[in-house]
Amino acid sequence: MGGRSAVLALLAAAGLAAIVAFAPEPRADSAEALERLGRSLPVWTGLPFAGMLLSIALFPLLAPGFWHRNFKKVAVAWAIVFFAPFLLEYGSLAIVKLLEVLLVDYVPFLILLWGLYTVSGGILLRATLVGTPLLNAGFLGAGLVLASLMGTTGAAMLLVRPLLRANAWRRRKTHVFVFFIFMVANLGGLLTPLGDPPLFLGFIHGVPFFWTLRLLPHYLLVSGIVLAVFVVLDTRLVRRELESRPGQALPGRRQRFTIEGAHNFLLLVGILGAVLLSGTWHTPALSRFGVHLEYRNLVRDLLIVTIGLVSIASTPRQIREDNGFNWDAITEVAYLFFGIFVTIIPVLMILRAGVGGAMAGLVSGVREPWQYFWVSGALSSFLDNAPTYLTFMTMAMGQLGIEPSQVTAVLSGAAPGAVADRFAACLTAISAGAVMMGANTYIGNAPNFMVLSIARSHGVKMPSFFGYMLWSGLVLLPAFLIVTFVFFW
Repeated sequence: MGGRSAVLALLAAAGLAAIVAFAPEPRADSAEALERLGRSLPVWTGLPFAGMLLSIALFPLLAPGFWHRNFKKVAVAWAIVFFAPFLLEYGSLAIVKLLEVLLVDYVPFLILLWGLYTVSGGILLRATLVGTPLLNAGFLGAGLVLASLMGTTGAAMLLVRPLLRANAWRRRKTHVFVFFIFMVANLGGLLTPLGDPPLFLGFIHGVPFFWTLRLLPHYLLVSGIVLAVFVVLDTRLVRRELESRPGQALPGRRQRFTIEGAHNFLLLVGILGAVLLSGTWHTPALSRFGVHLEYRNLVRDLLIVTIGLVSIASTPRQIREDNGFNWDAITEVAYLFFGIFVTIIPVLMILRAGVGGAMAGLVSGVREPWQYFWVSGALSSFLDNAPTYLTFMTMAMGQLGIEPSQVTAVLSGAAPGAVADRFAACLTAISAGAVMMGANTYIGNAPNFMVLSIARSHGVKMPSFFGYMLWSGLVLLPAFLIVTFVFFW
């Protein structure tokens, strides 16, 4: 991120670390007290979160200049609007919850995104590719495969810039990057815990690493439908564009390319190794001020930061400049998701309270796999899909009487029976909903916003927040309905 922003981020991190290190321990029953608090919070405490979402949706449409200059202040302001009265009302419990969200969820989330963004930005595919429907479909297909191997963020950041250059000759290209968000930044992450944060969270909580391969039929069906729609649409738009420009043919179709900064592929493997290590290496936890930080996660984050710094130091500046690389996209994500992570606190606390919370009607009505698919997916479209996934996974376990220590045995077939089959069906629906429906909005998954920012910086006229939702409603919702009737009904 930029110099001043980086300094502010470091000061904020140092302040949080100081609180954790030197503040006195809160009351011993803080975990139980937070659970009771989640059951007592009213729905209206989520209004700052709604305000944050509406700001992201409406300001770029109604006041783009103001938003570009002040989105950082807006995000921080909404965080303060929620947390100031929350702190006055609940004191140390509010501090414990804020530290937990920032140190356990937000900071590792941002470090992983920063690492993938930094390293993939050092890989330059220098090519003379031409954005034909066939080539664009090839990019999307490659992204679908890579996303489950290197994460949706890594795949999106690796491929978006060469795709932008390949389509620079076209006037009508908005749809290319809308479908890129659909497929590379979301659908492609469905097959492994490395693909998307919800599945990684499941892996940490006992879901076998290769269990998610059972989602292959869902992945193939939805990806096939969306890719087919893209090919038809892109072919028609290219034809119309050439017809509107008489005498102009497609640019020369030279398909030669070279890769510069290739050593960054090894650094990407290092990041993925660090992530995998944190899911398989069991270590003690550091507990201060009610926040539990496992050493394995601290090691993971330190490794990712180190790898990112190695990429910056070892990649020639010219490669990043030719790649159109800058820190704007990750800075925007850092600030906006700070506002989201803070204001979402009461919403997730209420959801985790289950039938004892203010959303008991919603929670108690979710029983069947198709309901898990749509409710977890709908919430993942607007909330952070990782805690949403964990909330519904925990809810399904509670309904079926499955203890956390039994998850691996139940899903690996060591505890066969109707309960195991039922839990597997519900978790399949939760996984598909959380990952797939992150494509429904710009805030459904962090790479969505990053692709949006990069595309706009290259002159692509991307849809507004609601304009994008119109695209997703027309393209994705019919595909999700098909998935519902084929797999979950």
